[in-house]
Amino acid sequence: KEKILETVFESLSPMKLKVFPSKEKRKIVVLTQIARQFEAGKRYTEKEVNQIIQEIYADYVTIRRFLVDYGFLERTRDCKEYWVK
Repeated sequence: KEKILETVFESLSPMKLKVFPSKEKRKIVVLTQIARQFEAGKRYTEKEVNQIIQEIYADYVTIRRFLVDYGFLERTRDCKEYWVK
């Protein structure tokens, strides 16, 4: 896990992702790390989610999609609110 984080992240504080991995195991490690940036029990607007992810990686849309698809975040049907699952 640590090796993966060292390889794909430029920095963990502040969190900066160099490259989003294509391998499943690496993706899950990266998404777990990014999901920790969100507070449990708090509701976020799509704009807030985008801002948090954009500080980590330029392609925030892809990361947001994977966070939802892999079950790290839930969202309303209209995509207006997001929260940690």
